[in-house]
Amino acid sequence: MTLWTAVLLASTLCLALKALGYLIPPRWFEAPAPSRIVDLLTVALLAALVAVQTVGAGQAIVMDARVPALVVAAGLLILRAPFLLVVIAAAVVAALLRLWNLAA
Repeated sequence: MTLWTAVLLASTLCLALKALGYLIPPRWFEAPAPSRIVDLLTVALLAALVAVQTVGAGQAIVMDARVPALVVAAGLLILRAPFLLVVIAAAVVAALLRLWNLAA
């Protein structure tokens, strides 16, 4: 299987899953439990994406300046800081750690 075949197959599968989602009756999601599950699933998938992008480098786990920057960003988000300030603070932390050779 070539790379393009895999991409086309995955794209077709994603399109089919999306179309299947429109066929599910809305009343199935009106109950509290399915609604809560759908909301939490979105948060869990986003958290997993952030974790993989922060500590993953190919097949290896890498602890570099992104980890402390993510901790600073999470702390500021918990304190309800404006999003622009969160992004700038995380970037400054990562840049300073790299400047001082404390992290790769």
